Amino acid sequence: MKKSIAHIARVQTGVFAKPLETGEVVYLQARHFDEHGSLIGQLYPDLSASEVSDKHLLNGGDVLFAAKGIKNFATVHESHNLPAVASTSFLVLRINQQVVLPEYLAWFLNLDETLTHLRAKAKGTSIPSITKADMMALEIPVIPMERQQLIVHLQHLGRREVQLRMAILQKRQQWINQQITHNLR
Repeated sequence: MKKSIAHIARVQTGVFAKPLETGEVVYLQARHFDEHGSLIGQLYPDLSASEVSDKHLLNGGDVLFAAKGIKNFATVHESHNLPAVASTSFLVLRINQQVVLPEYLAWFLNLDETLTHLRAKAKGTSIPSITKADMMALEIPVIPMERQQLIVHLQHLGRREVQLRMAILQKRQQWINQQITHNLR
């Protein structure tokens, strides 16, 4: 069975704000993430809490979708992170029917077929943008929770494998460089 995003989640746009030197709330922007939706580096609070509406504060399990530009991805906001709001680069999907896991929704949004479908509907010439309406109309297969959990687990294992392979390649390159340097002496 398929359901539209509008039937399982509330979709809202991120907020426009001017970051400060310091603050109490993190202003998440697309530049804080890699192309897979993983955080890059350390985040620092850069908005005043008094300037942020409670309805825009992210909850654990909110799915962020980078809807502007050519680097589209989905990621799940985790509750252990600092208080944060999403910038206007993002659509925020807050699941209101517990028929899909946030991680499953993010996995589905990151599929090549889903991204291709959404990008084909993008508006704008200089900066393509996927609209809230197009996101809400998107249909997602609703499968049993056990299968969703399995998909999420397999995705996690796949990402971990890639991380380990990269670490092995780096260590091997370091070893090769050490051997070359040692033989030059």
